Formats: sequence, structure tokens, C-alpha cells
Amino acid sequence: MSTLPNLTPEQSFLFDAIDRNARAIALLGDNVFYFGELGMQEFETAKLMTGLLEQAGFKVERGISGFPTGFCASYGAGHPVVAIHTEYDSCPDNSQVAGVPAQRFIVEGAPGHCEGHNVNAAVLVATAIAAKQAMERFGLKGTLKVFGGPAEEQLVSRPYFVRDGWFDDVDVAFHNHIGAEFSSSYGLLQSALISAEFTFHGETAHAGTSPWNGRDALDGVMLMDAGMAQYREHMQPSMRAHRVVTNGGDQPNVIPRTAAIWWFFRDLTAEGATRLFEQAKKIAQGAALMSNTTYDVDVLSAVWPLRCNRTLAELVQRQIETVGMPVWTGEEETLARTLQGNAKVRVEGLRCEIKAMKGEAVQRTSANDAGDISWKVPMAKFYFPSNVPNINSHHWGAGVVLAHSIAHKGAVVGAKAFAAAVTECFAKPELVAEAKRTFKEELGGVEYKPMLPADQKPPVELNRAIMEKFRPAMAKHYLKETPEFT
Repeated sequence: MSTLPNLTPEQSFLFDAIDRNARAIALLGDNVFYFGELGMQEFETAKLMTGLLEQAGFKVERGISGFPTGFCASYGAGHPVVAIHTEYDSCPDNSQVAGVPAQRFIVEGAPGHCEGHNVNAAVLVATAIAAKQAMERFGLKGTLKVFGGPAEEQLVSRPYFVRDGWFDDVDVAFHNHIGAEFSSSYGLLQSALISAEFTFHGETAHAGTSPWNGRDALDGVMLMDAGMAQYREHMQPSMRAHRVVTNGGDQPNVIPRTAAIWWFFRDLTAEGATRLFEQAKKIAQGAALMSNTTYDVDVLSAVWPLRCNRTLAELVQRQIETVGMPVWTGEEETLARTLQGNAKVRVEGLRCEIKAMKGEAVQRTSANDAGDISWKVPMAKFYFPSNVPNINSHHWGAGVVLAHSIAHKGAVVGAKAFAAAVTECFAKPELVAEAKRTFKEELGGVEYKPMLPADQKPPVELNRAIMEKFRPAMAKHYLKETPEFT
């Protein structure tokens, strides 16, 4: 039995259930770590997660909103409807051997987890299973919905879920995410973002003998890029615009008929991100005129800034303070400090204390595709301590401890706080009612409308070629042992 003082019967039951499944939680996160699947290609990951949820008694709907690796698992009936959701995709070219505090590839050039979405997946599934068991044990009424969100690194899936009605009956929602600390906060946390690919169309010609007969689509891309670079002087300080060229032609002696550039446009508000996107379309039009080409735009995703409800944030914070931080070993502390030194960041080791929640959060320029959910229903996002402080995501250093005891311990405390918060919503319907009341106040009359085009389809081919190239070599490192929850 749990030895923490002054626990409710529900907390004691949940904490024991999660401690009992600590090995399964670690194995789930580690399996997903070695799958290392990029967004829209998380087939092994989604198969493992949904299989575990089905075994635990959830009804699973796969392929929601046209996402082959998206899912909704549900248990119970009626209200309150509590939704929990997270992501589980990796990043390109970030394969990293676990437990080694220096850059060392599992498969050189391959994708890998370098933010910790593999641990997000483990905490989500563990929370869902424990909360369901508590609902059964204590006769708690309501519906628990578990959403798997593919391709968070490309900010894709959850705006589609909201647009397509998957959250229409949800009362409150929770989102878990890995961090270096154990914390909850409220207010505006992250920024809005529009993801769009601009494709220019021209005409081929021999670049050596008759270039005057060609209309170079790559010229259109380059001119748009130059125009956006000039426009940066006039952008608001909160705005960001960054890109990659996804198609630059095939070979130098053939003038490209088609070329494409993929942009992310960010701002603190949905309106600001939209203004930046509209300006980019004007610049693309000018680039097309100058290069005698045409262009079209494909909006892959468009997300509102992520906000958190104070009532739910305070609920999660209470659970965090009850659970407390993991107890780190000397070996874990040494690994963290060595990693910080090798990554040339401030060396301070692992966090050991929980900070009190003081006022509203400071909004960041990062984005998360859960933003749309947070304007649709009251939502809390919290961070659990499964990574090393000061190590930036999307860098080899952020992958070092993701299949290590540091991540495993953080996942256990994260699942305890998460499951306890979710279960309290079922035990105290008045808490859900209060969250909905304060949510209405926090919106201040702002009406949420999806920025995502109504007819937009998910980019199901995204990252397919990269995964097909690397998956055979990556598969050799898949774990043979899979998790079993009890």
C-alpha cells in the first residue's frame, strides 16, 4: 500500500495500481523509444498502445478523422466526459543510444525520440488503465476518452479531431507532456501556428542549351524565400516564420517544373498567425509574377495558441504536490550532470523540488496542436519530470535518458498525478462544473472557430519515404519484451 500521508481512498488505490505497473510503464515507453516513428507513420506505436487499451477493457476506434495512426479509446457512459490525450511521434535525424551522455547513433541518420513523446505515450496509457480501474472500484459514473494524436511535431492531428466533432461532448480535457520538472500552470502557454506548403509550377527546359524556354519553379521558391526574409524587418516581435524546401527539382540541367517550400507561421494569437500567413501569400504571388510561374497553397494544419484552465491546473498541481518528485540515485545525478556538461549547458543535475504555481504562465513561442482543444473545452496541460534540465528538445542530448531509469521514475509520478486528477473529476462533478464556469470567464467572449479549412484532409503520406528507408535497420533494435498491465 502507498505510504504517502493523508491520501484519499481513490489516491491510495491509484498510486498502488501505478506502482504495481511500474515495469509495464517503463517497457511501454522503451518500446516506443526504439520504434522511433515519425509523425503519420506511428504504426507500431499506435498498434501497441491501442492493443493495451483494448486488453484493459476500453472500446477502441482507430483511424479517426482519417488518421491511420490516430485513435479514440473510451470507457463508461454519460457525463462527465473526461478526455485525456497526448502525442507519440519522433523527430528526423535524431537517433540516439539511451544512457550514453554523448552523441551516439542507434542507426545513423534515422529518426529518433529527442523530446520524449515515447514517455508521453506510456504515461497516457498507464493513466487511462489506472483511472478505469478506479472508476470500477469506486462506482464512479461518466465517460473516459483517451485520444492518440499523431504527428504533433508537424502540429497536425488534434485540430482535425476538434473540427470533426470528437470533442463536442467532452466536458474537460487533460494533456500530459514530458519535461524536466513536475509542474502545472494556467493561462496562455504556447503560440498559434499555421503550417502550409507553397508549391510553384513552371515549365521544364534544358538548362544548358535553351533555358529561355523554361519557367523555373525553383525561382519562385527562392524569390518567395527572399521576400519573406525582407519582410522579417516588419514582423511583430512575437511572430516567427521558418521553412524547409521540400522539392527543389531533380537535377541541375533540367529547369524544375515543380518546386515547393514548407512554412510554419507563428504568433501569440490566432489572428496574428493568420495575418502573417496572408502576407506570405502576397509574397508568394509576387514571386510567381517575377518568375513567370503559378503557385498553390496546401494548409497542412492551423492551431490556436494553447491555454490552460485555472481550475483544472490547480487540481493537477494539488496532485503533483501530493505525489512529490522522484528520489534520484547518485548514478542518475551523475549521468545528468555529465550530459549537461557535454551538451555545453548549465550543469545543475536533476530537479528535486516542486515549485509552487505562482500566477499565470508566460506564453512561449513554441506551439502544440492541442491548442484547439483548449479553446473548445476547459483543459489542463502538465509536465512530468522524465528528462534532464537545460537540455533542448530536438537535439541528441534530449534522447539520452528517454529509455532510462530517469524517464521511468518521472513517468510513474506523472501517471500518479494524472490519474488522480482525472479520477477526482469523476468523483466530484461540482469540480467539472466549476472548471466550465471559470473557462467561460477566461475566454472573455472569444468565440473559437477552427482555422483549419473545412475540406482539408490529413497529410497521410507525410514522412512515409523516410520511415520506409530507415525502418528495416531500426527494426533490428526493437525490444523483444512488451508490457503487460495488471
